[in-house]
Amino acid sequence: MTVLRASLRNFLAHKGRMALSAVAVLLSVAFVCGTLVFTDTMNSTFDKLFATISSDVTVSPPKVDNAQRTGTPDTLPGSLQDRLAKVPGVARVVPEVSSQQATVADSRNQDIGSSTGAPTIVGNWNPTQTRSVTITSGHAPTLPNEAVLDADTAAKHHLAIGDTLRVIAGPGDTKVTVSGIATFRTTNPGAAVVYLDTPTAQQVLLGSHDAYTDYALDAAPGVSDDQLKARIDQALGGHAYQVQTAAELTAQNQKDIGSFLNPMKYVLLGFAGIAVLVGIFLIVNTFSMLVAQRTREIGLMRAIGSSRRQVNRSVLVEAVLLGVVGSVAGIGAGIGLAVGLIKLMGALGMHLNTADLTIKAATPLIGLTVGVVVTVVSAMLPARRAGAISPMAAMRDAGTPADARAGRVRAALGVLLTGAGGTALALAAKASSTSKGSGLLAIGVLLTLIGFVVVGPLLAGLVVRVLGALTLRMFGPVGRLAERNALRNPRRTGATAAALMVGLALVASLSVVGNSMVASATTQMDKSVGADFIIQSGNGSPISPAAAKAVHAAGHLSHITDRTDVAATVTAPDGTKDKTELAAATPSYTDDLQAKTVQGKLIDAYAEGAMSVPEGWAKTHHVTLGTRLAVAFTSGSTARLTVRAITSDDTVFDKGAMYTNIAEARKYLPADKFPSNDMMFAAAVPGQQSQAAAALKAATADYPQVKVRDQAEYKSMIKQQLDQLLNMIYALLALAIVVAVLGVVNTLALSVVERTREIGLMRAIGLSRRQLRRMVRLESVVIALFGAVLGVALGMGWGIAAQKLLALAGLGVLSIPWTTIAVVFLGSAVVGLLAALFPAFRAGRMNVLKAIATD
Repeated sequence: MTVLRASLRNFLAHKGRMALSAVAVLLSVAFVCGTLVFTDTMNSTFDKLFATISSDVTVSPPKVDNAQRTGTPDTLPGSLQDRLAKVPGVARVVPEVSSQQATVADSRNQDIGSSTGAPTIVGNWNPTQTRSVTITSGHAPTLPNEAVLDADTAAKHHLAIGDTLRVIAGPGDTKVTVSGIATFRTTNPGAAVVYLDTPTAQQVLLGSHDAYTDYALDAAPGVSDDQLKARIDQALGGHAYQVQTAAELTAQNQKDIGSFLNPMKYVLLGFAGIAVLVGIFLIVNTFSMLVAQRTREIGLMRAIGSSRRQVNRSVLVEAVLLGVVGSVAGIGAGIGLAVGLIKLMGALGMHLNTADLTIKAATPLIGLTVGVVVTVVSAMLPARRAGAISPMAAMRDAGTPADARAGRVRAALGVLLTGAGGTALALAAKASSTSKGSGLLAIGVLLTLIGFVVVGPLLAGLVVRVLGALTLRMFGPVGRLAERNALRNPRRTGATAAALMVGLALVASLSVVGNSMVASATTQMDKSVGADFIIQSGNGSPISPAAAKAVHAAGHLSHITDRTDVAATVTAPDGTKDKTELAAATPSYTDDLQAKTVQGKLIDAYAEGAMSVPEGWAKTHHVTLGTRLAVAFTSGSTARLTVRAITSDDTVFDKGAMYTNIAEARKYLPADKFPSNDMMFAAAVPGQQSQAAAALKAATADYPQVKVRDQAEYKSMIKQQLDQLLNMIYALLALAIVVAVLGVVNTLALSVVERTREIGLMRAIGLSRRQLRRMVRLESVVIALFGAVLGVALGMGWGIAAQKLLALAGLGVLSIPWTTIAVVFLGSAVVGLLAALFPAFRAGRMNVLKAIATD
């Protein structure tokens, strides 16, 4: 109890000094808990939605592995409805039509689909829909030109009853008038939903009035879902249809959405882990400085009988108290963060309801455990140092002499770890395969990070002197004092800079990789893409046949290329079956994408009965020119195609593709199973590029999902997409950098307290308040720049090694983003200035006489 009372007294006595460490714990725990609450809420929202839309039993088309992407959903025959209705225990059969491969446009021909990746769902209005939505205005679609629109999409695009919509799908295209607005009974996570009358939905989405996408069956009273499923299986004996109970269909939907939500959850938790790592440096620094400042106090405790174990335990108890306080606050902040994320997703178009906020019992426990464990682990080394203080320290001034031997061991260990990590990075850069190189890269990143943290104090002496000569000497004696203060305790300076180093290293490495990817793609495009225009569907769906026909009708073009991926299983001579997709295109594709070959000519792969294979695949399966391969097209027949070309793996576009003539692929697939174009290419008549661009834009004007880009626009799109991803990552890394800034603030604040008497003496001999504040600010700037030097050096090493590894995937251009690097250094200096504002203000406000009288 004595130890606990002493710890509690010390904690309360130094609560101001602990505050920033508590904030670091709070932020780290908040990120962890916020991520868990946010993803659990999303899962709960989808679970409720799936539960409302699942009938007792659902009959769906057979599941096809490696299916063709035709742009039209698989269907069931209309005759199946009567057979299902006769199964004992079936109370009702509801035929359903639904497609996620349609585009819906408003009267201005603007796509009203979600911009967050959620699908556009078009289906038939049927009794099953009333379980999940209710019409809040207007009426259900009863005529071919009527449609019901979900309320969220209507509000977002300012649509109302009477407005015109256009539904565009592969089989058909129709205009409808909004006759009703439907509101979801549960939360709509962001999909745009349109309901048509059944005959219109069948014709537009499926191209047939005698087909449905599934049947929803309600069980008669007293018949369980499992019993009804068994009876259906028996009645349809030998069928290949998917028959699922409500529980099975819900589980499948949960699994499908989990494949999207789980990676996002783990990515967010990964960034939370980075924030936790940075927070560790702050906590270690805080306790190290507090122990150093209480040297005499601890020495007195030892002199009056406290054992090493009691002193050690006293510090650890303070850490537990800090961890509990910070964690409890962090749990509350995490819930607030989750609510903020839900509001943000709502602003972006993914509608989540805060009323569905899901806080599982495990979430607070995880947050509390993370906060307390991290804090206690961080305090262990300072606690051990506190326990090592002898009773004789009571007779000395605050502070403990540095252990020279420990410093040498630390330096040697740091150099060893950094060297080993650098070797691993070098080996990763020279690896012959990505599988081998990625493991070496991970080891190299980990070892160099630990090595830089360990060797930081050794580097501080050299780097800070250089930075001081470049930036501080111009400020005269004040600058030299700031430099000496930063050098006074290299271990402290190194730990403070290390926190900033982690975030900046990740920023620098990702910048190098991102810039190199854009440069590689741009260079590769300049070398290999000969087409003037690239045509794609902006929503990820295939290009509809009507849109493709419109492209072919455009003028001022010398040629137009159709291209699609055809699903097939290729059997190699060694018997290996490889489920893949053949890039089937018209022969002009060899002009549009000038892929290098290592054997043969690519144009020969477009001859009758011919194909190409990629270099790596050919080596693995011992395939040479003239080898005949069995190619079994999914939902079609098997072809025997001869290898006429082997393409190089040294490319960004179509890496690993197997090419064949689109006319050849059509021979082995029924027309309704042949996939629509996924891309099209066009070349302008020489000297008529502007006219050709205008003609293509005019031809596709009625198809808002189709995007026509020239090479410059395509490059810009690639860069924009990568920039969006990097900006998102930088935003997540900002939390770690905020924690690191708190570390600088905390170090300076504690350092000011530690140097109270010294500051009083300097003020007494003539140092003005302004000069004192400037000294503190300059010390902060040089520490921040030291962290930036370490972070940029480390990050560039990681980024260059990663780029060399990515060169195996065709991304062979190394591009250093010097602008970003310059911004990092400038930003670090600004961060240093901002971090010093409070400590500098506090130092300037000190009473000179009281400061001199301080022990």
